[in-house]
Amino acid sequence: MRRHDDSSRAASRVRAVVGAGTLLVLTPLLGGCSEAVTRGFLPRGATTSTERIENLWVWSWIAALVVGCIVWGLTIYCMVAFRRKKSDTGYPAQLRYNVPIEIFYTVVPILMVGVLFYYTARDEAALLDTSAKPDVRVNVVGKQWSWDFNYVDANTYVDGVQGNLNGKPGAEAALPTLVLPVHKRVEFILTTRDVIHSFWVPAFQQKLDMIPGRVNKFQVKTDREGTYKGKCAELCGAYHSQMLFNVKVVSQAEYDKFIADQKARGKVGQLANGLNREKIEPAQQTLIPTSQGSN
Repeated sequence: MRRHDDSSRAASRVRAVVGAGTLLVLTPLLGGCSEAVTRGFLPRGATTSTERIENLWVWSWIAALVVGCIVWGLTIYCMVAFRRKKSDTGYPAQLRYNVPIEIFYTVVPILMVGVLFYYTARDEAALLDTSAKPDVRVNVVGKQWSWDFNYVDANTYVDGVQGNLNGKPGAEAALPTLVLPVHKRVEFILTTRDVIHSFWVPAFQQKLDMIPGRVNKFQVKTDREGTYKGKCAELCGAYHSQMLFNVKVVSQAEYDKFIADQKARGKVGQLANGLNREKIEPAQQTLIPTSQGSN
């Protein structure tokens, strides 16, 4: 009887500690104590797609945390409630099968993975949907170790060179800058001249690989003016860390002025965007449709 009482008291203490710990961890998430916590510490979004991404991210972490607390709680409970006592002799009763428990820990994980897969596939399909007509199309060209931006419909371009990041003030000004109008649907058409790169603007909370010989696309609708950072998210060689660019989301009037300035500087036409490893591979042009209605 004494052993049973000790085990019951120990189990009660463990449940109390686990319950308090779970509440302490989940309260900031569920209570929304700060904007950063409610979006899962992701950077503040600059497109209309970020709410969908943040919801998937945050609820995936909440589900993982709940499962983790249950597992940790059961582990600690077993360690405390069934620890060996000085009065114990021999081995405890050995059980070979427990069908209900085995069904539980087989079925429940399958259901969890199925739910996570469903919401991930649903959101991924929505984020990669390019059926809507874009207001602006930009062919982003990755190259070791910089970026070119072809404004397809405006028939102008920005040619980038690798930045000299020497730690001195103003070094970022030499990086290529992608200028976009606010509250417009932008389609990014991604190509590369050499190796695999990845186009990533953290404020867009979305990125996509650039594969040699292949055209990848995705769309965003900008909803906040500002200056943001962009980078390559795929290890692409010695100066991968310096393959950076700036992004400016501006008003329509500022965007129109930028396009006019580019043309006035003689940057009319489109830069080659196909695979080109100089003498290793012959240059080839990846065709981008000129009609806005084509996707």
